[in-house]
Amino acid sequence: MAVPASFEEKDFLSCCGSTRFAKHMASASPFSSLDHAISVARDVWFNAVDVNGWLQAFSAHPQIGQRHAPSHASQTSAQWSKGEQSTALATATGSSLQELSEWNARYWEKFGFVFLICASGRSTDEILAELKRRYTNRPIVEFEIAAQEQMKITELRLAKLFSSKESIPSTTDKDSTMFAKKAEEDRISIIGGHVTSASESPVGKSIQAPARTRPPITTHVLDTSRGGPAAGIDVLLEVWRDTQSRPEFGASDNGGWVFQASSKTDSDGRSGQLMSIVDNVPPGIYRISFNTGKYNPNGFFPYVSIVFEIRESQKREHFHVPLLLSPFSFSTYRGS
Repeated sequence: MAVPASFEEKDFLSCCGSTRFAKHMASASPFSSLDHAISVARDVWFNAVDVNGWLQAFSAHPQIGQRHAPSHASQTSAQWSKGEQSTALATATGSSLQELSEWNARYWEKFGFVFLICASGRSTDEILAELKRRYTNRPIVEFEIAAQEQMKITELRLAKLFSSKESIPSTTDKDSTMFAKKAEEDRISIIGGHVTSASESPVGKSIQAPARTRPPITTHVLDTSRGGPAAGIDVLLEVWRDTQSRPEFGASDNGGWVFQASSKTDSDGRSGQLMSIVDNVPPGIYRISFNTGKYNPNGFFPYVSIVFEIRESQKREHFHVPLLLSPFSFSTYRGS
């Protein structure tokens, strides 16, 4: 019977250039499977690594279109970066590389970090179009997108790391090779993606979805007027429990909202635990409210409420609902 795969800190540093990420992953090693490692990696990256750790990981990547990784990147990381950009470099022309270089410089000047994208299987034209599209984002939004792209790259590299082991639990050597190849070619979905799926599992075997390592609903608050996290904001989570009706636009609540939990954002702008860690989140309509008036007494909003729906088909997914706040505006989106 195969033993759990064990790796060192330097191995995980090749997957993600954050030393904090690598230390956490090495401490959690060995892992029973690739799925297990990915589940822990996502929890570490989004919940344990701070802003400085994200920037450190970004800095380990070369600019898209460059053949050489930064000098502080590991040899393995540099080799993987080259492979991940192989399609882009193969489809590039002199003019497209020049345009890509110019847009890379514009992106760096605006955001202060390298344009990050999971480049595997993408042509130069695809990458350039995405760079131009994301260039219009606000810095705080783009920072979050870059972190999601880093996680996709990390998942691909974890698959490569595991495929280098002679045996992986419940997977034959042939299956491992096929899996790693597919992982390299696939572009994982931004929200809640995992490298493996049931269709990739060995014939006759089933892979059970990994247990959650964090609550199914999370949030954090970023103060866009300061360009940093908003600490000390009271957060309230409620669910609609009136089985005879749904909350409708312009209609009275009629007491349908039921308290679930409350918390306060920490120094990184993240709330405490708002739900129990369960595999299946109860489908329904949820509301997260933020006491923005207390945080910013001179602002325009006494409080902000975000209402969203979780459907039956989504009960195993993760729902990260952040708030991007300034004194006179706010926005939100579904993160990961």
